[in-house]
Amino acid sequence: MASFSFPDIWGWIQSLPPISQWQSNSMSICICCSKSTQTPLNLSITRNILNHNQSILCTITADFKLPIFLWTSKPFSIKTHCTKLLDEETIYNLFCNFNNDVLSYGPNKTTYSVNIPSLKTIGNFKDIFNLSFFTLAVLVCIYEAPQDLRCGCLDTLKSHLTSSKSREVSKLLMRLLGSNTEEQWMRSLNLAITNWIVELKESNSNIRTPLPLFSYAMSTIGLWKVQLYCPIIAMNIQTTSNTSIPERLHFSLMYHQLEGVIQLGYKVVVREKWLDVGVNVDNIRCDVIKLVSETLMAERGAGATEKHFPSRILLELTPTAQNNVLSVSVSKSSENPSREIGLEKTIEGGFDSPSSILALKMTAAETMTMSMKPWKFEQSVYGDSTKLNWSLHDSEDGREVFSSKPSKFELIQSKAWFKDRYSSAYRPFNKQGGIIFAGDEYGESVWWKMDRTALGKTMEWEIKGWIWLTYWPNKYKTLYYETRRLEFREILNLPLL
Repeated sequence: MASFSFPDIWGWIQSLPPISQWQSNSMSICICCSKSTQTPLNLSITRNILNHNQSILCTITADFKLPIFLWTSKPFSIKTHCTKLLDEETIYNLFCNFNNDVLSYGPNKTTYSVNIPSLKTIGNFKDIFNLSFFTLAVLVCIYEAPQDLRCGCLDTLKSHLTSSKSREVSKLLMRLLGSNTEEQWMRSLNLAITNWIVELKESNSNIRTPLPLFSYAMSTIGLWKVQLYCPIIAMNIQTTSNTSIPERLHFSLMYHQLEGVIQLGYKVVVREKWLDVGVNVDNIRCDVIKLVSETLMAERGAGATEKHFPSRILLELTPTAQNNVLSVSVSKSSENPSREIGLEKTIEGGFDSPSSILALKMTAAETMTMSMKPWKFEQSVYGDSTKLNWSLHDSEDGREVFSSKPSKFELIQSKAWFKDRYSSAYRPFNKQGGIIFAGDEYGESVWWKMDRTALGKTMEWEIKGWIWLTYWPNKYKTLYYETRRLEFREILNLPLL
């Protein structure tokens, strides 16, 4: 079903008459219909009269001959003097109910209270309200619906949530929720998606993974920001060992998600005959976050420290209209590691016995040490595009991690650099297992020289990115390893003022 044919839940609620004009106890609208069973998934509003007090309940039901109630809202009191069924305050409370129940499906299983500003201050609230409801419908369908109904409806709901319009509205919803709640929202959603993919893979190993990535970009004064979330199970596998993965390890690896933030600073310098546009790294952050509780991870998994780690990040920046671009300049094309070479010679002489001839022995030994950071940063230029590349290297032999296949000996030895990687003093990650590339170390700028005729225009820039995550055993005894990759693309705006 195409996204434009989806019902307008907000508009339907707004059109409902007061309860006094109802001919029955409930009003319903079809959310979607299972293609396989032709069974509709409905949103119903039911009136409830108790001790002369009137209230309503919203429910999501599977409309079989004997309806199955999948979700029920809190009861909302009705004001009898209103010309519509729900006044602004009740609409606000219903919207908060949607959001809180989405968060309740998350890994922490705690009660949330989302602080939303007044509806009068929220632009485009109709679309935000609808998106919040359909997100809840996806979670309800995954966890509560019978299997035959679930399979048919989820494909339809997925198409709606991944449409271009829904992705734009999702940015507004995330801004409304705030960054802390946004993280919990995405963990709740991606936990459900992970469970859905696990179910699909158990029935058909060749399925195409649904909803693989959620990302959005924003442009503000002097800053570009890209936020992205992706469940590990939905990332494409690049390399893997030939050994089978133990069940407990598989649980640990799959029930995590990647959370990434890319912040780039930019500035425009107006020259007499041209413009200089500079872009530099402000912050690059990648974290691998578990999607289940510590208790469940201990019961079914191989431990919370058995998870993927970032092994490479590649960003590509390109002005979409290049007729005003004159040149591109980078500040660091490569960073060669320093080497210390020492030459040691020893000469030994002596007599074995009074009758022996002089025995002169000489040995020469050459030693070399190499100093290299675990993360290597490079810049490169392709046409009018520039690439920023961070790659993790094995500190013992200098090999790239994301493209390496470790030997069995490396996987089992206890003192390898990737063992105990979240507590060692020489770890290439923070203690939570993520990475942060900050401007104080990776802040070299890339400069585009632009024709002065571009002054006053707003240019579009494309940012494409690839992130590799690798798993090598940490404390768990296994010969299994793998590397996964995701790709994203966003459009950013840059005003040349």
